[in-house]
Amino acid sequence: MEMMSGAEMVVRTLTQLGVKHIFGYPGGAVLDIYDALFEASDIEHILVRHEQAAAHMADGYARATGKVGTVLVTSGPGATNTITGIATAYMDSIPMVVLSGQVATSMIGEDAFQECDMIGCSRPVVKHSFLVKKAEDIPTMIAKAYHIASTGRPGPVVVDLPKDIVNPKESHPYIFPESINMRSYNPTVKGHKGQVKKALQILLAAKKPVLYLGGGAISAECSDLIAAFAERLNLPVTNTLMGLGAFPGEHKQCLGMLGMHGTLEANKTMHNSDVILALGARFDDRVTNNVKKFCPNATILHVDIDPTSISKTVTADVPIVGSVKQVLSDMIDVLDSTGETLDAAALASWWSEIQVWREQKCLSYAKSTDKIKPQQVVEALHRVTKGEAYISSDVGQHQMFAALYHPFNKPRRWINSGGLGTMGFGLPAAMGVKVALPESISVCITGDGSIQMNIQELSTCMQYGIPVKIISLNNQALGMVRQWQDLIYGGRHSHSYMESLPDFVKLVEAYGHVGIRVSDPKDLDEALEKCFSMTDKLVFMDILVDQDEHVYPMQIKFGAMDDMLLGKPKAE
Repeated sequence: MEMMSGAEMVVRTLTQLGVKHIFGYPGGAVLDIYDALFEASDIEHILVRHEQAAAHMADGYARATGKVGTVLVTSGPGATNTITGIATAYMDSIPMVVLSGQVATSMIGEDAFQECDMIGCSRPVVKHSFLVKKAEDIPTMIAKAYHIASTGRPGPVVVDLPKDIVNPKESHPYIFPESINMRSYNPTVKGHKGQVKKALQILLAAKKPVLYLGGGAISAECSDLIAAFAERLNLPVTNTLMGLGAFPGEHKQCLGMLGMHGTLEANKTMHNSDVILALGARFDDRVTNNVKKFCPNATILHVDIDPTSISKTVTADVPIVGSVKQVLSDMIDVLDSTGETLDAAALASWWSEIQVWREQKCLSYAKSTDKIKPQQVVEALHRVTKGEAYISSDVGQHQMFAALYHPFNKPRRWINSGGLGTMGFGLPAAMGVKVALPESISVCITGDGSIQMNIQELSTCMQYGIPVKIISLNNQALGMVRQWQDLIYGGRHSHSYMESLPDFVKLVEAYGHVGIRVSDPKDLDEALEKCFSMTDKLVFMDILVDQDEHVYPMQIKFGAMDDMLLGKPKAE
């Protein structure tokens, strides 16, 4: 039996679990682990400049690959600095394991130096957490953490490691678990056969059906199945913000994103439908608007691997607990055996109705000869990258412009903080994507507000040679805040203008990277081409966009799904 210290066990366990990258920051409580990591040739450690960024990098890494992202931080402030990143992953069901240092077990509860109850602090925003009390338990608990994080509805798991159990001077038997069995944790994957048949029969009898895809449809790794199912039945398809890419955005059956800033055709189709098949979506408030007015004539068929997500906000008429992939596969098997399909005449009439809404071209906008429109930037980015880039976004107007004007034809290409709405997410997430997929084009779409929240990670990019591209839509304001102030607060812009901004080009150059400023629409395409021609360099594009541009369409607060503004209200 092999004997090793607790610190060595941590590293060996991670190696055996196939961990290739760790994002972290050392400190006193984890120095023994870092010393053991010094000898680990199979794991690359990325030294961040702030622990929040470590969590976002691991998050972006996980979203792009489907693998578990890994974070290693010290106790106290090191651990608490990851909370926002953990909450971001939790809200969007992203697999992550955070290894946090802790003071020695004998000192827990004594208010020791850099002590904090990480288990208590993180409890509301983790799928599970472990406080390891014996070195011999390290392999099993870490293996359980990765199993829990990556199965069922994915999510973040914290493993708190007291300093004394990783003491390099004490050796213990190392036993890696061959399998993980947990009586209290056994996610349901296969949907109830009777419920699956019932849901399919209701769908086949529909006159105005719609397929509604959320982030769970991407986690389930079944985009090909979704496309085959939707095409077979000729269903209109709409995606949540988190579900973009689960079905090709440029497909003729795709209606685009639905919800608060969704397209007119998506929201109208949902509101007027008679059957909604929801796959891996949670009917959150950014989709439903006023729940009491939500899709009044629709029978709701809801498939989700997490039973607590079903009927949480909107009651499901036919709930199915199970993996979207498995349930869809079962539905296709039934269709194969019966040969049934939808009423062709009714479906043709439904598509004709949808086409009327499409023809209103809700995403059209007026271009300018002297001001760059943010929509233009996103469209130009899509052209230059041929739609092949991984797009990580921060949170705000730029996020919505990216979601609306950049069609995502593949899953895991759209990396954004949907549930928590975390500013500062974009740059480190794009870095995590690039570390995971070094041959990819990794782009961060951001704004002058969001980028400053984790701009220090430009230093990390230089140290490790992470050549992401940063497209900053600079409107010298907190754009989405200002838009709400325009619409609701009579144009009173209370603390939403960035009256003192750095010269981003000089700042980026100070970090050793390339900066490009663009202010004239006619220079935009050429500047983007130049940016993406420098494949081995981080390029920051400071693009000065129209300050007055709003994101439309936009649901009217407290209304139904299809109560929408398609442009700025006319002044009375």
